[in-house]
Amino acid sequence: MKHRYKLLTMVLLGLIIISLPAMAAAQHSETAQPAELTEHPSDTKSHGEDTTGHATDAAPTGDHDPTAAHADSGHPELGTLLPLWSCIPFACMLFSIALFPLVAPEFWHHHFGKISAFWAALMSLPFLFVYKWAALHEILHIILADYVPFIILLWALYTVSGGILLRGTLRGTPIVNTVMLIIGTILASWMGTTGAAMLLIRPFLRANSYRKSRTFMVVFFIFLVANIGGSLTPLGDPPLFLGFLHGVSFFWTFNILPHMAMVAVLLLIIYFILDTYFYRKEGVTAPDDGAKEPLRLEGTYNFLFLAGIIGAVLMSGIVDWGEINTLGIHRAIQDWVRDGLLVAMGILSLVATPIQLREDNDFTWFPIIEVGYLFIGIFITMIPCLAILRAGSHGALGFLVNSVVAPVHYFWVTGALSAFLDNAPTYLTFFNTALGSFYSGMTEAQAVPLLMTENAIYLKAISTGAVFFGACSYIGNAPNFMVRSISEEAGTPMPSFFGYILKYSLVFLIPCFVVVTFVFFV
Repeated sequence: MKHRYKLLTMVLLGLIIISLPAMAAAQHSETAQPAELTEHPSDTKSHGEDTTGHATDAAPTGDHDPTAAHADSGHPELGTLLPLWSCIPFACMLFSIALFPLVAPEFWHHHFGKISAFWAALMSLPFLFVYKWAALHEILHIILADYVPFIILLWALYTVSGGILLRGTLRGTPIVNTVMLIIGTILASWMGTTGAAMLLIRPFLRANSYRKSRTFMVVFFIFLVANIGGSLTPLGDPPLFLGFLHGVSFFWTFNILPHMAMVAVLLLIIYFILDTYFYRKEGVTAPDDGAKEPLRLEGTYNFLFLAGIIGAVLMSGIVDWGEINTLGIHRAIQDWVRDGLLVAMGILSLVATPIQLREDNDFTWFPIIEVGYLFIGIFITMIPCLAILRAGSHGALGFLVNSVVAPVHYFWVTGALSAFLDNAPTYLTFFNTALGSFYSGMTEAQAVPLLMTENAIYLKAISTGAVFFGACSYIGNAPNFMVRSISEEAGTPMPSFFGYILKYSLVFLIPCFVVVTFVFFV
């Protein structure tokens, strides 16, 4: 009951945030805005993109001076001013996620929201004191333009997929599990990694509930369904969708099918070998519950709501309805409409789906509440890191950005940063770096088609790096943490933050990426 009240609070807050554009319409029409609330670099779209996120011919590509980003308002880009140590709260946030569940699990379970708020406040208060309105704008921007769409999409997919129940006799043998992973990997490119992961994780867990060794199964589920599988279309993963908004054609991403296939096949082979080994070692057999019950889906009407979510996301990247200035943050009207549609799809699913069906599906609100509390802290403490990265060669990480020249560099540097930071701005940073390196002085509309053809290997490296390396940590991609939380709630022990990286990512993922490097990028 307590979780239901928390969920209701989150939904009401979401509805209030959705209504902000209407509240700000009058302000927008009068164009009255405090001078201190400067435009965010992603609002000004200095790389040839209009304020709705679509490519234009208005500005040349290339490495621009970020200090000029706020010239009209007198504020420089903060990424050129922030030192690397301003990222310490973000590192502390990650260490908290990694260590508290190990050393103080009870304390963490009851107070993770307070810990997240503490680190967010520790970053925000000095940031606001020093940079004042410019800092306030950065915080508002990451909340309204990044966190709110992120959590609304997650909530909608979690709610709708939780209303789809697979009944019947399904037992997790090595062959059955491998087939389920293949299906999920294929679905991820068309319904998104989050959608595919939320749809399949519960049937996957139930099928293997009788197995003793289940941790590695969920980890490989994260590798394949929640990350690698989203490589083929812009619907699969946020970085590819961002590339689509910047002029990369919808089906161009099929050019990285060989890269995806190689990693997927290697991981599936490794998984099958591991699952077969543990299956025989455990000496267990699928429990005999009497007559086998045929598989059947209940709550199939939720697929309509799922299609509505996918359609709303795709719509937001195709249409151009202008923009609204909300609290100094420029967002496209279609983005607000998309968020409203996602909330509507989730509410319709709640109304249409019987409570008993959700209970039979082991559906609770705790995983989405945990993700909501933790990721607001992650997003806010991540502000200095993203600002420094956005500043490119003019920021504290300029030495790293300037060293990226070959395809192998683009693959590994984009990937390494995407494993811990938001992979969408990381993708965009090196996307623009490539455009500036090869087509300086051209408009984005002129340069992107050339990058897709003449220097496609660089775009392939950026795209695969951003998508593949999202599997390297729990925060590398949106569904990773959700899958972990759902699995733990279902009784499957999951590795700690660093345990996941050390025991699985470094052992299984990184060698696969090394193979991809030598085959495609060297």
